[in-house]
Amino acid sequence: MATKEPTDADLPFGPTNPIDERTHPAGPEPLWNESYYMDFVRHDATLGGYVRIGRYPNLGVIWYWACVVGPDRPLVTVIDQAVPFPSRYASLEVRNDGLWADHTVETPLEHLSLGLEAFGVALDDPGETYHGLRGERTALGFDLEWETDGIAFRWPEGFDRYEIPCRVHGEILVGDERIEFDGTGQRDHSWGVRDWWDPAWCWTAFRLDDGTRIHAVTTLPSGAFGIGYLQPPGGGLDLVTQFGAVPTLGPEAIPTDARLEINGLGVTVEPLAWSPVLLEAPDGRGESRFPRAMARFHVDDGRSGTGWIEFNQPPPASVGA
Repeated sequence: MATKEPTDADLPFGPTNPIDERTHPAGPEPLWNESYYMDFVRHDATLGGYVRIGRYPNLGVIWYWACVVGPDRPLVTVIDQAVPFPSRYASLEVRNDGLWADHTVETPLEHLSLGLEAFGVALDDPGETYHGLRGERTALGFDLEWETDGIAFRWPEGFDRYEIPCRVHGEILVGDERIEFDGTGQRDHSWGVRDWWDPAWCWTAFRLDDGTRIHAVTTLPSGAFGIGYLQPPGGGLDLVTQFGAVPTLGPEAIPTDARLEINGLGVTVEPLAWSPVLLEAPDGRGESRFPRAMARFHVDDGRSGTGWIEFNQPPPASVGA
């Protein structure tokens, strides 16, 4: 679906520039990062996954994450945080031992394709990602397309980032399985300093059964501000200005559920499958935990939907510092 032509009312911070789909020159900071996320979930929430390319030119590495999850299947995850930069800085092709992937913006702000051939590990307990990636070596492959399904949303001035709701389709390989995929998802692109070790945050994006698309982000624990959108069916965009998120923590601090308030809209989150990542600070500040889940979202007014939610959990000494 082509992107709807935005108006000033739709996008109070200005339209997204198609040129920003490209990679950007690095800033001087050690934690300057350029990040591309692409997630997906089947309509019935039986299968989902995501990919992240995290480019850290001043650290000389790319962090590459990819996974497939489902309520009735083990987590299969690829976490490689030592991928070398390609010979051409602007390339989104990545290669390392047991990993090849390429990511192509076919039409800026409208269509992205992704190819992946890798070996990951299968884990019955997602919390084991915090204790070393020891599991059954499993082949993982994606041949997927993200096509825009709404308005590409540019964050406000001072935040170099945009988010795009999408339809997703293609083929997934997990071990000997070949899976035809059709569903929804989100992709985003950001560039600038990202400090995983301060502050804590919550991010989410999901689609409701009436076609409404919702995305929101806030820092934790206060939830004093919100950035994001509500895109109702039929077009248009309402700005998220208030977003509160309160998770209930289970073993390994992985949430068992969460309660969201988005512009006064109450939402209960039912996590279905988690894909966490452990992040060690290069400056010795400790380890952040980053649980990310495919989930169902139950709105107080009776609507429901599916999507993804994440909680960045810095070391306790960093929270509120």
